[in-house]
Amino acid sequence: MNTELKTVLKLLLPEFLIDNFELIKVEEIDSKIDLYLEENKELPKEFEEMKLISHGFHKEVKIKDFPIRAKQVTLYIKRRRWLNKQTNEVVSRNWNLIAEGTRMTNDFATFLKELN
Repeated sequence: MNTELKTVLKLLLPEFLIDNFELIKVEEIDSKIDLYLEENKELPKEFEEMKLISHGFHKEVKIKDFPIRAKQVTLYIKRRRWLNKQTNEVVSRNWNLIAEGTRMTNDFATFLKELN
């Protein structure tokens, strides 16, 4: 991803998403913006000691985020799975993407709670 695009996206989306996921596709339909992101293929630092290979993705997660220009924003996020070649165990990072009990990003849910 080029530097200018990354800078703009960091203004619109949670920074950890931009640092750890790749924007794959953007769809704008009427009053909706759908952003599709996939976790980077870089080996997670917390698993450096293991012999891992990329092993596909978890089921795509759909979450709501802050509106952009009065358009509803939905993030479609695919988290990567890794196969430990020594144990045949599938591992993945434990991302805290969604606020508990919601289908919203943590920041968006916190914002809405503060409005009440």
